[in-house]
Formats: sequence, structure tokens, C-alpha cells
Amino acid sequence: MKLDVSVEIPYPREKVYAVYRDKLIDLVPYLPNVRGISITSRAEENATTLKLVNRWLGGGDVPTVVRKFLPANALEWDDFATWHSEAYTTDWKTVVPAFKEAVRAEGTNRFEDLAGTRTRVIIAGNLDVDAAKIRGVPRLLAGTIGPAVEKFLVGSIRPNLVAVSKGVERYLNEHKE
Repeated sequence: MKLDVSVEIPYPREKVYAVYRDKLIDLVPYLPNVRGISITSRAEENATTLKLVNRWLGGGDVPTVVRKFLPANALEWDDFATWHSEAYTTDWKTVVPAFKEAVRAEGTNRFEDLAGTRTRVIIAGNLDVDAAKIRGVPRLLAGTIGPAVEKFLVGSIRPNLVAVSKGVERYLNEHKE
């Protein structure tokens, strides 16, 4: 299932990009559905490429039909991101440890300059769920459960991605230089 979000932030691209890349942990107070973010690894490949792995701890409401198939750590995920500062892009892959084999999510974020004073953040990717690989899901229901889980996840992820962008904006409003 396609995942796409576009948000404009009234700050220059360099600032927006830097907050997304370097201040993610500081955004947690602005993110209502996130309980925490921690950096698992950070490695500079070269002067313009940075590889980050962040562990996210989510929260929020989960529908009953979905909840009965979720393990306790289902709302934790690892975000593997490669930041390309010259292109102002980020290639990402999300791994949910509880569903490592069943969920595949990956894509690219682009940070577009809008007249030097605004930034358009475009998040585009795909999220696929193979419900047959989710423990406890009967094979006969996998074809029905998979699309329901995808729809729930994409429906939850889109507003959360917008919330992160709004969190970046709030952070920049409160931390003006």
C-alpha cells in the first residue's frame, strides 16, 4: 500500500532538514502518539552521507480486531535512515521487530526548498503486510486481515508523519536563533 504525505513548514530547508536529522529525540514532547525515541546508531559514511538507526516507542489506540493479533512490543519500530545532505533526501526502511517477516516499509523523504523561506517535506514509500506471517492469524483469514492491518497502519502513520512535521515547526518556533 502506498504511503505518501506532503507538508509545508515555514522555515528554510537547511533548518528543517537539520531538525529532522539531528533533533528527533527533542521532538518527542510534540508528538502525542510517540512515547520515546532513542538513537541506536549514528555513523557518518562521508561528508554528505549519514546513517542513523532510531528506535521509536509508539502509543495510541489500536482497534480490537487488530489488537488481538499484536504482541506487547508491536508498537516499537526501528527506523533505518540514510541522510544525503547534498540532495536533501533521506532513504528509510522501517522494521517492526514484532513483525520482522510480516511487515515491509520503505521509502524516501525529500526536502524541497520553497523560495528560501519555506520547505515542503514529501514522504513517499510503500507499506506491505503479509498477514500469513503474523503469528496467530489463521491462514484462512490472512487475506482479509492483511489489508485491514495495512489500512490501519497507513491510516495511523499518515497523521503521525504530519505530526512530526508540525513538531519540527513547533520546535523551530520555540528555538529561534
